[in-house]
Amino acid sequence: MQSSVLQGILLPFWGTSLGAACVFCLRRAPSAVLRRVLEGFAAGVMTAASVWSLLLPAIDWADMGRWSFLPAAGGFWLGVLFLRLLERLLPEAVTDRSTTMTLLAVTLHNIPEGMAVGVVYAGYLAGTAQITAAGALALSLGIAIQNFPEGAIISMPLRAEGMKKGRAFWGGVLSGIVEPIGAVLTILAAGIVVPALPYLLSF
Repeated sequence: MQSSVLQGILLPFWGTSLGAACVFCLRRAPSAVLRRVLEGFAAGVMTAASVWSLLLPAIDWADMGRWSFLPAAGGFWLGVLFLRLLERLLPEAVTDRSTTMTLLAVTLHNIPEGMAVGVVYAGYLAGTAQITAAGALALSLGIAIQNFPEGAIISMPLRAEGMKKGRAFWGGVLSGIVEPIGAVLTILAAGIVVPALPYLLSF
């Protein structure tokens, strides 16, 4: 695997780990206002990365003339339904404020993020003109920025509950380990992934 691809796959994980490292710098969990600011910024970055690195390449790849948006639209709504199903299967992970449930919720939602990175890099490695190295890196970087507050949201409450800083840090780190695993598994399934790129990129 190319070193640039490996670095791109690991970027979201490093974002989570850096966020978790906040437990060593800050004495208390971030305030509600700071959390909203960080999450709002991350949401904006993630929205931009999703449009330019996932949805637009999905439309270009379909190559169906004026109907090229259809596979992307279908994949997009399948992705929405998938995440909604995930939330319904684990309602406590979304509504319960306990740290354990928060950790579980973040870890679960990191799985499709890792798969998204894997899908983009599978397309890039296959040599598709619609997916560039810069576009793939932009997606990875966007997810990494979004993961920064998530890592802090996991590790700092763990510390506030009395856990040692080192263990709290590793709790945040482990929530992000599923992303590179999901990305690598998706790349290994490139034979299935590449023909379905218009759907999978938008999913």
